[in-house]
Amino acid sequence: MASKTNYAGIPDKYARIDEAKVVLIPVPYDGTSSWQKGADKGPQAFLEASENMELYDIETRTEVYKKGIYLAPPVSENSSPEKMVEAVHKTTKNYIAQDKFVTIFGGEHSVSIGTIRAFHEQFPDLTVVQLDAHADLRPSYEGSACNHACAVHEASKKGNLIQVGIRSMDESELEHMDENRVYFAHDLYEDWQDDAIGQMTPNVFITIDLDAFDPSIMPSTGTPEPGGLFWYETLEFLKDIFKKKNVVGFDIVELCPNEVDKSSDFLAAKLYYKMLSYKFKYENASEDEED
Repeated sequence: MASKTNYAGIPDKYARIDEAKVVLIPVPYDGTSSWQKGADKGPQAFLEASENMELYDIETRTEVYKKGIYLAPPVSENSSPEKMVEAVHKTTKNYIAQDKFVTIFGGEHSVSIGTIRAFHEQFPDLTVVQLDAHADLRPSYEGSACNHACAVHEASKKGNLIQVGIRSMDESELEHMDENRVYFAHDLYEDWQDDAIGQMTPNVFITIDLDAFDPSIMPSTGTPEPGGLFWYETLEFLKDIFKKKNVVGFDIVELCPNEVDKSSDFLAAKLYYKMLSYKFKYENASEDEED
């Protein structure tokens, strides 16, 4: 029998931690956003939309929930950005150590500092692929290095960071940016996906700020920016990453739900499920290609 405490209302036998291959960690945090508040409501809106989503994926012809998806208790630490990041890091690392495919749903983008830190510790030769409207490369902002504007600064210093869809940044971030690995929204051209994937190491972590999408299809974010990515081009890129690389985990952040328009909630729900579908459809594809 399906339970409201399970991801997408899936039957209990697919939702137990001992059986599940996937762990989903909600992080309802919105402590540093500088414009519209509400990203702390994102995980709940995402989960509610997921309960009303069909669980057969037409493209991959799979029902990935049968691999098992454990909905972890939310990381509720919000006393400070630093303590939140520490709690996310510890929780993520704990589930990675249990040999789970760990996924995180925020919350604002600062939660990714903790998740990426945990994956870097487990996978030293790691590429972080960031889909985002904003560069998020500031060393600190408003007195904290754990601000949403600093989401990938640490990642940029630790290893291979590839940024896609960037169309808003401060001039000061240029000194922290490797422009050879940035695919600005206004410069995306026909073969950019292949170029980006060619720059990735075998192990990849994907962080998606939902404002990477054009606001015409994803209006409910904290800081929407015109000129973003669209649905099928994004799925094509993600599918190719899952086919050609070992995606070790991912997070999705910055859903800022709107009481009137629920379409963004459903986009986030579908995106998460599509990424899981790709992961388990193509999990051995990169190994086969190398052979």
